[in-house]
Amino acid sequence: IVSWVTQEAPGSDTVLYWKQDSSEKLQAHGKSRTYKFYNYTSGHIHHCTIRNLEHDTKYYYVVGVGQTEREFWFFTPPQIGPDAQYTFGLIGDLGQSFDSNITLTHYENNPTKGQTVLFVGDLSYADTYPNHDNKRWDSWGRFVERSAAYQPWIWTTGNHELDFAPKIGEKKAFKPFTHRYSTPYRASGSTEPFWYSIKRGPAHIIVLASYSSYGKYTPQYTWLEEEFPKVNRTETPWLIVLMHCPWYNSYDYHYLEGETMRVMYEPWLVKNKVDVVFAGHVHAYERSERVSNIAYNVGNGTVSPVKDQSAPVYITIGDGGNLEGLASKMIEPQPKYSAFREASFGHAIFSIK
Repeated sequence: IVSWVTQEAPGSDTVLYWKQDSSEKLQAHGKSRTYKFYNYTSGHIHHCTIRNLEHDTKYYYVVGVGQTEREFWFFTPPQIGPDAQYTFGLIGDLGQSFDSNITLTHYENNPTKGQTVLFVGDLSYADTYPNHDNKRWDSWGRFVERSAAYQPWIWTTGNHELDFAPKIGEKKAFKPFTHRYSTPYRASGSTEPFWYSIKRGPAHIIVLASYSSYGKYTPQYTWLEEEFPKVNRTETPWLIVLMHCPWYNSYDYHYLEGETMRVMYEPWLVKNKVDVVFAGHVHAYERSERVSNIAYNVGNGTVSPVKDQSAPVYITIGDGGNLEGLASKMIEPQPKYSAFREASFGHAIFSIK
């Protein structure tokens, strides 16, 4: 999915693309749309899906055809399979500050090159400005273009994507996000762009939405219940889950906020032996032991996580660099479920070899 914005006029919806070392230029056609938020009107936001690409291939592409043309490139992923090698970048709660720029620069310069960014929510932080200043969505798009134009970013929604502001007449949640960022949710049978799955190399990735309804019989609940049986561990032996609000967190910041979702879904993750869960929200880094708390019951009083080799490792990576600062205050003593924690800005690399 290629996305771009033309500010003053729609221009062309066409994307030209071609394989490296090929002179044959192909065309794909997308659509554009605009949206209004309070006193802001967006530019023309284009989305174009390029289909039937070959695996492990470098493609060049051009947007702004016939107008102000700009050329970029990307590599397609390897064929899905257990022997494929793949490297993910992990970024969350990025924002657009001095520290955000350092984080993105460090990711770009990391000698272990990420091929796809798993972004665990909280993009532009436009909602922290007066009237959810949507110009901050424009500036954030320009900021991340230097990476996102050249490799896929897999999006997770966070609380700063809600943009629910009834006091200024904005009652539709996620409006800026859904207009600007397209996810391939229909391909996995999802009904909304906030929860979906995607395969990359040896990994089956499930994206969950912490700020959409997730209770029993909700669309997200029903979708996840039906998604787990579709996971083929012979084809994709790695099972990864992304969400924004962490379930295991030993910082004061957002402590226990993820409990209701954990109680709902943790038994499924343990039953299906999810390997790792990545989350953001807490502006720090933390890695858990393999633990579960599926014995929790309001009646029996069991609240302590126990070591469980069927459980995932939980990693919080919400330290991208936003202006809200780091979550430095921790629960003391360090709980047994917490293996390592550090409040510093940065990114992570997750390599499957």
